[in-house]
Amino acid sequence: MNGYGAILVGYAAINVVTWACYRIDKARAARGARRISERALLVLALAGGSLGALAGVYGHRRRHKASKWQFVVVLWGIVVFHAVALGFGLARR
Repeated sequence: MNGYGAILVGYAAINVVTWACYRIDKARAARGARRISERALLVLALAGGSLGALAGVYGHRRRHKASKWQFVVVLWGIVVFHAVALGFGLARR
């Protein structure tokens, strides 16, 4: 596997882990159990799991965290940051 393949595998892994954490948090919320902090969820998104976070928020009929506008604004800021960073990275090639 070349360097790009390893990067893609790592990127996919962080997104799957992030999505799973959002789903686990939603399941815990439904049963009144201890939750994963919003800060931890956003840190996972910032660490590279922004697509997994979007899938966790909007990819289910119960839109987890979508009603918390502060959370959504920060999450979309992270998504835009990642898109711009990717654009700059591709432009430098």
